[in-house]
Order: sequence, then structure tokens, then C-alpha cells
Amino acid sequence: MAEIEFGGEKFEVDEDGFLLGGIDKWNRTWVDYVKSTEGIDELNEEHWKVINVLQDYFKKNGIAPMVRILGKTTGFPLKKIYELFPSGPGKGACKMAGLPKPTGCV
Repeated sequence: MAEIEFGGEKFEVDEDGFLLGGIDKWNRTWVDYVKSTEGIDELNEEHWKVINVLQDYFKKNGIAPMVRILGKTTGFPLKKIYELFPSGPGKGACKMAGLPKPTGCV
């Protein structure tokens, strides 16, 4: 377990940099931190749509959705999700949404 300090806040993360403590520990400072590590300049409505879908699905099901479900729910093809989150739906989008590291193919 490691600790990251950013924007005057401290976050506990796992060995892969995913937020520990669940969505309850997630906040805008965490989003800004992940955004800076992902090379994303500004978040737009499409980024937030993906983040919100991921969080809603996780709250209901306890896991991140598969890519197919994420695409169907957001209406975005996989290519678009990679444009929004260059490191992908699992690493970038799930991390930014405050979800634990996905265990399967997200």
C-alpha cells in the first residue's frame, strides 16, 4: 500500500495506483491527479459520462462493467473510449472513477 499526495490531499493506493477505500474516498482532487498522470488536459462531458456510468455500474454490481457493456451504456465505440482515456477503460477510466483495479477485461 502506498500513499499519494496531490492538491493538498493524501490518497492511499494499491501497487498499481488504484484508489483504496472505494468510491467513498473518490473526489475531484483524485480526478485531477489521475488526469495529470494520464496526459489529459481537460475533461469534457464525454469523460464524465464514462466516469458516471462506471461508478453507477460499480455501485449496483460491485465490479466494473465489461467493455461491451460500457460501450453500449455510453453509446461510445471502444475507439472513442481510448481517445478519451488513452491508457484504456480499465487502467485510465476505472482509475479516474475511483474503482478498484478490474480483475478481468473491462
